[in-house]
Amino acid sequence: MQTDIDPRSLIGRKAFDRNGAKIGTVDEVYLDDATGEPEWAAVRTGLFSRDAFVPLEPSKMVGDSLHIPYDRKLIKDAPDFGVGRHLSPEQELQLYHHYRLDISSPASDSASPAGDTDFGRIAGADD
Repeated sequence: MQTDIDPRSLIGRKAFDRNGAKIGTVDEVYLDDATGEPEWAAVRTGLFSRDAFVPLEPSKMVGDSLHIPYDRKLIKDAPDFGVGRHLSPEQELQLYHHYRLDISSPASDSASPAGDTDFGRIAGADD
């Protein structure tokens, strides 16, 4: 994710999948506790739906929207951990596996499978 973007500015932005289909609205942004960099976003997938966690790397801001390079179905099938609390290393690992992301990628100095880094969140739309 572009580090010059204030993660709070993502809250309320529309999110789209790689085909341009609307997924929902960014509800919360989760920061890596070790680096303070935005790592994950919780996207509200509908009025009565749950939040789907999406990786902010390799997602891109295009205009006023977040474009996530995954299919809508994969995003909606992401593990549901609820919002409003830290992601544990185990939860983060589940998300990495779900999106088939390299857990040793330089984009994250965070939890390896044996790590102990939690992911914090910044205020969401309801705070």
